[in-house]
Amino acid sequence: MAGGILTSLGFIFSAFAGSLLHLYLGLGVLAGFGWALVFAPAVGTLSRYFSRRRVLAMGLALTGSGVVPLLLAPALQLLLHTFGWQGALLLFGAITLHLTLCGALLRPLVLTGDPPVPPHGPLAALGLDLFTRRPFLVFALGTAMVGGGYFIPYVHLAPHALDQGLGAYEAALVVAVAALADAGARLVCGWLADQGWVPITRLLAMFGTLTGLGILAIGLVPIVESKQGSGVSLLVTAVAYGLSAGCLAPLFHGVIPGLVGIEVVVQATGLVMMLMSLGGLLGPPLSGFLRDETGDFMTSFLVCSSFVFFGSFIYMALPGALPSCHPTSSPATPPPKRGKLLPVPQVALPSPENPHTTLDSTC
Repeated sequence: MAGGILTSLGFIFSAFAGSLLHLYLGLGVLAGFGWALVFAPAVGTLSRYFSRRRVLAMGLALTGSGVVPLLLAPALQLLLHTFGWQGALLLFGAITLHLTLCGALLRPLVLTGDPPVPPHGPLAALGLDLFTRRPFLVFALGTAMVGGGYFIPYVHLAPHALDQGLGAYEAALVVAVAALADAGARLVCGWLADQGWVPITRLLAMFGTLTGLGILAIGLVPIVESKQGSGVSLLVTAVAYGLSAGCLAPLFHGVIPGLVGIEVVVQATGLVMMLMSLGGLLGPPLSGFLRDETGDFMTSFLVCSSFVFFGSFIYMALPGALPSCHPTSSPATPPPKRGKLLPVPQVALPSPENPHTTLDSTC
């Protein structure tokens, strides 16, 4: 709720900006801090609501961020032409204020295993002691590396399409189709991860690698196709990236409860998103710098895909990411088949108290 208020104030403050510094403070600092307060608690709270179909719930919740690029660009142009940039920012401030209502509808749950009293000390309160747990540390480092390349197509796919000779509408179509593929893949992968056929950490490493391949393929389009015939190839590679990146999105959040336990999932989500944002802060400026130095985006996509590949390689050190030839203990009693609020969520990955529990019992 506080994040919704801060985000709204950031847009409203920016509408009266008299300089670029005011926009940095309003949109970058105030609205950005508000979004951070909105996202991590919302996703973390959702993780506590579901057990068996947790990743599918994540996919459903995150589908909006895949659909919004389809609607935001034309809506923003309409608002700019109708109300100007100041009126558009004021309207966005009014829209984001509704996040306070969304926050009021989230009911916090008290689950078995929650600490009876709030943690004492700054490290425990912020969840920084989670970095002492090897699985979480591996996941956080891998996610920071993936963040360095994950967002590049969202920022530079349209300019890359324009560089290949596509018109403005064709470039917008490439971005829109990739966003649509991203949104659909989030639902499918959420359902797939909840079936338990493949450990979720293995899916994370697999789709992370496929996302890196998708970014790499986008960068290689100028080599394999001339500018006259690059439109179809760029569309196909953008769809491939959208599918793989969409599958990766719910896995980022679905894997956290199994690594740290459901009782500290909100703090863990915030820390992981912070590290991913730091990677995202590096990737687009680096991509733009390489574009200025080389004259095209090919090197940018090739270099940034290496970040995703390296992060996916780090994910292979997570429990269950690689096949094991040693039999493990049988899993606990499966939770109900229908997703609902559960007082004691079951997890499929090792917990800190019982590191040997896993659904992966075959080589």
